[in-house]
Amino acid sequence: MLINMIQALFYGGSVDFSQVIAEIAAVLFIIFCILPLHECAHGWVAYKLGDNTAKYSGRITLNPLPSIDLMGSLFLLLFGFGWAKPVPVDTRNFKNPKRDMAITALAGPVSNLLASFVGALIYVGVFIAAKGNLSDVVMWFFEAYISINVLLAVFNLIPLPPLDGSKILGAFLSNKALYNYYRYQNIIVMVSFIVLFSGWLSAPLYFLQQTFYTGVMSLAQLIYHLFGLL
Repeated sequence: MLINMIQALFYGGSVDFSQVIAEIAAVLFIIFCILPLHECAHGWVAYKLGDNTAKYSGRITLNPLPSIDLMGSLFLLLFGFGWAKPVPVDTRNFKNPKRDMAITALAGPVSNLLASFVGALIYVGVFIAAKGNLSDVVMWFFEAYISINVLLAVFNLIPLPPLDGSKILGAFLSNKALYNYYRYQNIIVMVSFIVLFSGWLSAPLYFLQQTFYTGVMSLAQLIYHLFGLL
């Protein structure tokens, strides 16, 4: 993302500004359209499971304004991962708090995977329509869009607070373990940031991102094959 461009310029490397613009366009689309979808998915699933908090807060919406977090958006532009303002959820309204919270949390990453799959379908469709003669800018846009959505899904599934994965993990912990888990949440968050920016998770995150990216693209191509279009 932008951090790569900044590093390249700092060390005297070359930068393709057409690619940078395409990637920025993809990120902006995600900030204004997909991050709100991610949060809306949380709120909608919570509502279906009995919690009206997000609905009464006006957060079951695709309007980007209630969801945009400036710091999270900046991180997305710089590093390729970021966040929006979280949807309020009150687990006391759930019939089965731990299970229903896990399902609500899972809805966010699933929305990103679905968004990446739709992007892959459009990408392959445009590729077919153009008979393989896509401009580099179009290719870079879709590749960035699909890749970032996959990374957001993978990143959010990490079982560390405040990520969605921590709430999914909570469904499998005893009440005592869950209490201690959130009791030391601030310390865990601090350690999480150190781990993330140290690069220790870079290799596994990249592996998972590439695996899901390949899977999404392969599935999109398979669908076009089944309809005899590819």
